[in-house]
Amino acid sequence: MVDITFKDKTLRKIANHERKMQKELGERRAKLFRRRLSQLSAAKTLEDVRSLPGNYHELTENRKGQWACDLDQPYRLVFTPQERPIPTNNDGQYCWLEISGIEIIEIINYH
Repeated sequence: MVDITFKDKTLRKIANHERKMQKELGERRAKLFRRRLSQLSAAKTLEDVRSLPGNYHELTENRKGQWACDLDQPYRLVFTPQERPIPTNNDGQYCWLEISGIEIIEIINYH
């Protein structure tokens, strides 16, 4: 089970209180946020969600070391691995299979 933490208490409250989630995110985004949290919490490692709907992907450039998945377009759920340093293979690629904890840092339109 992937361990999920939140960058701040506002995100934690949104995730743990249905009424606040609906109010802050709207019905559609809240539904997708719940789905992504469920997918992540059911996974053993980040690799388990890689091929699920939601387009889980690594970010690049100034967001290197962060991951994202789709909510309602153009919004994304952005998170970082709890593992420090982030596990990599010999080629420097992140090892999704070795990431078993994440910290949700924001819900944002970064495009």
